[in-house]
Amino acid sequence: MAQSQAVFLEGSLFKHITVMSLTSSVGLMAVFLVDFIDMIFISMLGKEELAAAIGYAGAILFFTSSFGIGMAIAGGALVARALGAGDEALARRRAGTTLLYGVLFGSVFAAIVWLNLPALVALLGASDATQDLAVAYLRIIIPSLPLLLVGMVGGAILRAHGDARRAMMATIIGGLVNAVLDPILIFGLNLELTGAAVASVCARIAIAAVALIPIFRHHGGLAKPSLPDLRLDLSPILALAAPAILTQLATPVGQAFVTRSMAQYGEEAVAGMAIIGRLTPVAFGILFALSGAVGPIVGQNFGAGKQDRVIRTYYEAMLFTLIVVILVSAVLFFLREPIAALFNATGDARALLFLFCGPLALAFFFNGMIFVSNASFNNIGYPYTSTWVNWGRHTIGTIVPVLIFSAWLGAEGVLIGQAVGGVVFGLLSFVLIRWIMATATAAPSDEQVEPFARHSRIFALFHRHR
Repeated sequence: MAQSQAVFLEGSLFKHITVMSLTSSVGLMAVFLVDFIDMIFISMLGKEELAAAIGYAGAILFFTSSFGIGMAIAGGALVARALGAGDEALARRRAGTTLLYGVLFGSVFAAIVWLNLPALVALLGASDATQDLAVAYLRIIIPSLPLLLVGMVGGAILRAHGDARRAMMATIIGGLVNAVLDPILIFGLNLELTGAAVASVCARIAIAAVALIPIFRHHGGLAKPSLPDLRLDLSPILALAAPAILTQLATPVGQAFVTRSMAQYGEEAVAGMAIIGRLTPVAFGILFALSGAVGPIVGQNFGAGKQDRVIRTYYEAMLFTLIVVILVSAVLFFLREPIAALFNATGDARALLFLFCGPLALAFFFNGMIFVSNASFNNIGYPYTSTWVNWGRHTIGTIVPVLIFSAWLGAEGVLIGQAVGGVVFGLLSFVLIRWIMATATAAPSDEQVEPFARHSRIFALFHRHR
């Protein structure tokens, strides 16, 4: 009976990837679409500084959400491995301890960010008026981070059980709550950015509740963590969560540099970047969901010692990524005029939007390559490799090409440089995962946590292949 819950050990891997990605993306895109609609509503107010404030605030929210994504990766990987090994009791225990640690750590993290919001927004290059708007917006949303974290980790636990549909429903319900409240609060009560922030908090409450309920109703619930359990599970959770959080934090750091680089070209350019920032996850929501969808498939098969299926999962996921990027890029190209008109984009904002809906959309394949590689690293015992790849991509792989191309091409060069870095590090992640999968033939013991010792094997691999 325990083994029956490990649903990814048999059947078509491409089908598993497709079903998990599509169902997960529906939920994610419900949230992303609401953010997209938020941007439309704010644009309709006709105040450029509000659109720019959303752009600056988005970089900070990406930063805080990255903490939740890291904890979700850890919880999902540990639960999937336990299920793959046929140990449901361990899966329930790991789910409970990960959630508790996530809420505790998330609360401390949220408090630190909340206290330093003015400095963080100023660091992004916001002007005085725009800075005040962004800080006021964030002061409402940031305290709800622990609720978002419960929803994220809860969704990861559901996906680890193969229950993508119920994980999807959590984010769909959250998106619906936000979509209903946005026009009421923004326009009906004339609260503008404040209304958008309050709607987002209500959506996070809904996501947390809807993610937890099916875990108790359909998957045996969560084991109540005891002090010995918390001590025992802290090391394996941190072994995955710490590098996963570090990995995720790299993205907003890189985005912050891009935002600051764009700020020198004026609020119109920042507003254009903010539109692209909302459009990207809507357009490529399936690929954003792919990393969370591939993780449980890799984790279950790795936990069961089915290395051939682990390797095939990676290649099937890359094929899926290629198909999605080609189709979405074609749609964006043909809809670039209506999209620009929808946001009343002119000048630099319009030029940036057209660039994104043209050749740069195709370059997103390499971002997808990084997503799939990092999910694989996290689930086969090499979480720090994904950390190195992501930080490399969002530091050297962002700063250097952005500086070079922006000096040459201005605001458009910022986006081009960001894309070029993605190509380089996407290819690097592909080379690394091929080497590592050739040797990672068995799942590590649940209680054995030797991330640095395990990573010494990577250096041995490099030495062997020189």
